[in-house]
Amino acid sequence: MTRVPRIVLPVLVASQFAGTSLWFAVNAVMPDLQRAWGLPPAALATATSAVQLGFVAGTLAFALLMLADRFAPPRVFLVCSLLGALCNGAIALLDGAFTALLALRFAVGFFLAGIYPVGMKIAASWYREGLGAALGVLIGALVLGTALPHGLRALGGDAALAVGGAGPLASWQIVVLAVSALAALGGVAVALLLPAHPVPPGPRVDPRALGAIFTDARLRASVLGYFGHMWELYAFYVLVPLVLATRLHATGVSAWAFLVIAAGALGCVGGGLLAGRFGSARVAGAQLGTGALCGLLAPWLLTAPWPVFALWLLVWGVTVAGDSPQFSTLTARNAPPAVVGSVLTFTNCIGFAISVATIELFVRAAQAAPLAQVLPWLALGPLLGLWLLRPLLGRDAQPRAAG
Repeated sequence: MTRVPRIVLPVLVASQFAGTSLWFAVNAVMPDLQRAWGLPPAALATATSAVQLGFVAGTLAFALLMLADRFAPPRVFLVCSLLGALCNGAIALLDGAFTALLALRFAVGFFLAGIYPVGMKIAASWYREGLGAALGVLIGALVLGTALPHGLRALGGDAALAVGGAGPLASWQIVVLAVSALAALGGVAVALLLPAHPVPPGPRVDPRALGAIFTDARLRASVLGYFGHMWELYAFYVLVPLVLATRLHATGVSAWAFLVIAAGALGCVGGGLLAGRFGSARVAGAQLGTGALCGLLAPWLLTAPWPVFALWLLVWGVTVAGDSPQFSTLTARNAPPAVVGSVLTFTNCIGFAISVATIELFVRAAQAAPLAQVLPWLALGPLLGLWLLRPLLGRDAQPRAAG
């Protein structure tokens, strides 16, 4: 067995963290943009959906064109990190042009398809054994990257920075540019620091994979469970600042949004460790069930004393993302070997399309009804996912039979 250099995982984790910080860069500063540009509340959902749609389009394009097979994956990661950083940084130059903002957010989502999945491909090439634990750490880094812009917004407060003769940059511009710089550095790190290593080419996208998703009982269970997870995940991320705004103001909201979202990294890493003992399906099921319970209890916990309120959101943050690596593991394990890559591609695309619908649905619902009436509906996806996952709960450790 080839020995994996110690530098590989730290570089991949740091670069994944840096690159995926682009994902929610605008969400963290959306209150600033709404005040400065006069944007409506629905702008939050629209801007987030643009990123998700860009990621769906990018994932399909990268898979169909086999870009990570035609070119060295570290170079693809570098180019996409630089282009994503450039598109994100360009937002700082806009002055109320919301249509241009949406176009740039779509482009950022498109290039994220060359960061997150390509980083996973590089990891899979190195970690033929222990991939589940490595995926837990890498997806944990993605969660931390998603949370980072909120943390930067909390640290920046209402600061402004004078730049040459161009006048001061607003705090939201500083956050956007800092995220862009970090993402670019992540791409450079992968290209320069990772040792040379052959990455085996993946199979072409096979339309038969769509049929396998819905005809194979074990695969169907893991995929539909993942769809339930995606119903909740990004809608929760978008609603977290709105929930916190019922108790906190300004930088307090940003600081706690960072903590709640970043807590998901603990769920990813911890879930990866527990899966070795209890099985991926049981770990994913436990986290789905806990997330559903957090949603159902929202009407009571929204008005609970602060320690209980904070603990509730932190637990929800841990579990809402912690099942993601386990669903990836289950889907890869249960898919027919000939179409594993295609199954993962189609599953991710459908899952992110679901997230677009739920982001739009829940943000608009939160404008029309109290959060106590809206949040419990987040539990619908996890509950359905848990019910559909049942065929795997007693047998997820069993490998697929050969042939």
